Amino acid sequence: MLTVTAEETIFPLAEAFTISRGSRTHARVVTVTLSDGTHTGRGECVPYARYDETVESVIHDINGLADALRAGLDRHGLQQRLPPGAARNAVDCAFWDLEAKQQDRPVWQLAGLSAPGPEITAYTLSLEPPEVMYDKARRHAHRPLLKLKLGGEGDLERLRAVREGAPHARIIIDANEGWQLEDYQRLAPEMVALGVEMVEQPLPAGDDESLERLERWLPVCADESCHDRDSLAALAGRYDIVNIKLDKTGGLTEALGLRDAALAAGFEVMVGCMVGSSLSMAPALLVAQGARVVDLDGPLLLAEDRAHGMHFDAQGIHPAARALWG
Repeated sequence: MLTVTAEETIFPLAEAFTISRGSRTHARVVTVTLSDGTHTGRGECVPYARYDETVESVIHDINGLADALRAGLDRHGLQQRLPPGAARNAVDCAFWDLEAKQQDRPVWQLAGLSAPGPEITAYTLSLEPPEVMYDKARRHAHRPLLKLKLGGEGDLERLRAVREGAPHARIIIDANEGWQLEDYQRLAPEMVALGVEMVEQPLPAGDDESLERLERWLPVCADESCHDRDSLAALAGRYDIVNIKLDKTGGLTEALGLRDAALAAGFEVMVGCMVGSSLSMAPALLVAQGARVVDLDGPLLLAEDRAHGMHFDAQGIHPAARALWG
């Protein structure tokens, strides 16, 4: 018989984080614990207002599983019990952690994967005036891959400032649905000239059809338009890459399935995250092995991570200690 607890955990950010939809100074996550009375598994999710989620609604949905868990609900049944999203993600990852502890085997073995290694991760520069982004780019010019949040007037000036501040870094762009078609068409050749490798979700998810008419200046990645395997059919001919986030797929179980299905359908894969702690990144790193782009920098944006947080160095983000997860 399993019991579940779900509670809010707040992490102050090292700096205010801004995208095209707004700013924040704290990461509000939900921490889930599953226990069989002997072993305990944990998971974390980041409720996202873009998908009509709040901390309160996610905790309510998770607490609503209590009776079903006592009656024997397992990880496989969970996939039908809750829809893709943050609530299912935290519970799914807690199930994986619990199963690993019960069997005294790491999650990668349980999932039939190869042993994970470190992966180079993007480091995100949030949406700021060009002079601020220039200063931040200079400060982080040693990082091999920078991800720029754009999506407003002055984006070209921001991009030029970052390239000047970090002349040798690889650059990818995330517009967070902040552009219109004419914005992309105007900016695309400039992005190519400045060495941008990819643009993520340039248009609102409802405007995906417009991407069929775009000249392919550079690869386009689906983020808000891609949630789970059911999303893939509508992305064909519109996107080149899909961004897999566990808070969208509803956990590691579906994320692994989405990765395999996306690759089989001819998409390349990016693995991303919301702004959360190492407990969110740990399962995502299993999905990220060998991905074209890895964007698991959430802990680097926090003023302080969880105990046993994941290690970052020149090789990238390293697999989690089992004391944290998995």
